[in-house]
Amino acid sequence: MSGLPSEGRDYKGRTIVPADSESSPHLNWLQQSRFTAQQQYPVLSAHRRSQFVSFMSAALWRTALICLCLLAIGSVLGVSNKYLIASARAQTKPAEAIEKAKKAVDTLINHLRGRDMPEGIVKTNGRIEATQVDVAAKYAGRLATLTVDEGDEVTAGQVVGTISSPETEAQLRSAQAQVLKAKQSLAEAIALIAQRTSDLTFTRTDYERGKTLMQSGNITQQLLDQRRNRFEAADAAYVAANAQREEAEASIKSSVAEVERLQSILVDLVLVSPRSGRVQYRLAHAGEVVSAGQRILTILDLNDVYMTIYLPAEQAGRLTIGDEARTILDPIPQYVLPNTVSFVATEAQFTPKSVETSEEREKLMFRVKLQGDPKVLAQYHTFVKTGVRGLGFVRTDPKVAWPDELQPKLPQ
Repeated sequence: MSGLPSEGRDYKGRTIVPADSESSPHLNWLQQSRFTAQQQYPVLSAHRRSQFVSFMSAALWRTALICLCLLAIGSVLGVSNKYLIASARAQTKPAEAIEKAKKAVDTLINHLRGRDMPEGIVKTNGRIEATQVDVAAKYAGRLATLTVDEGDEVTAGQVVGTISSPETEAQLRSAQAQVLKAKQSLAEAIALIAQRTSDLTFTRTDYERGKTLMQSGNITQQLLDQRRNRFEAADAAYVAANAQREEAEASIKSSVAEVERLQSILVDLVLVSPRSGRVQYRLAHAGEVVSAGQRILTILDLNDVYMTIYLPAEQAGRLTIGDEARTILDPIPQYVLPNTVSFVATEAQFTPKSVETSEEREKLMFRVKLQGDPKVLAQYHTFVKTGVRGLGFVRTDPKVAWPDELQPKLPQ
């Protein structure tokens, strides 16, 4: 390499021998630059070196302080290292359609959860609940069958189990036999009434004829008295026969009522679902002996689903039954579900009933139910899961319009 000195010395007096330019061109260039610098800036003084070290130390401290501030800001904003790394990588790659959609959903969620609602719209946390209905044994017996399990869907009137009761079945057969016996007694009473009616007619006629003969002197008073006695006896027998028929009829009614009672017991021994819904709990198993009133199943009515929220007194007092509301659930934040205010508690929660100061009155919280739309529940009831958390939105001012992001949006 032309123009380079064959050799030189550094500021410590060491000899610099340039390397072969053909074998190490980069090394030759480095040595040339170093040699030139030594010629122009021979030696730094101790004072200059001290200033240079102080400057570099201050620069390092400023850099460390900036890094600490950035880390503190990232922790406050909830930004994790994983998210920062993913964001840095995402900037180097073209965004795909699914990533754009996910980012849009996340942006919407953060927008709804992070920002303040417009004046007249209140946002709060809530939980999805549903009306629970218990299927219990009305009478004691052995649980013969149980055809459903936890999580199964049932419809109103569906048979979910049976309780066996041989004693009740035997009593039913005995009552049915009593009904037949009472009907036979009624038939006998009717036949006896026909006989007594005939006797009464004959004795009445005979007695009337005797009175005529008595007036003409053809019979004695004794014979007339006998005919009157037979007539009165026939009349009493007729009344007794009618009473026997009424007794037979009453016996039939009693026996029939007993049969119906036992049949109703057997009907109640067949367990049916009172509503359409989902089995939440199975509290007994086939083969167990259950007592009267013991719960067998707990069913969730999926057509009566609501979100429970709590609002301060000032906000809850402005709500009316039937007001529009919205809910966004944590598992499906991309959808906005329509609701209505179906209940506002009359008593405060979590605070004493007696409140003496205005500061304490501001702490009063009232329970509010946001009822799900029946049409929406009828279509999507299979996706309903109770206990899910989410956000509830209500309007304290009916004149305020719902923002675009809170317009109902349902799965397609």
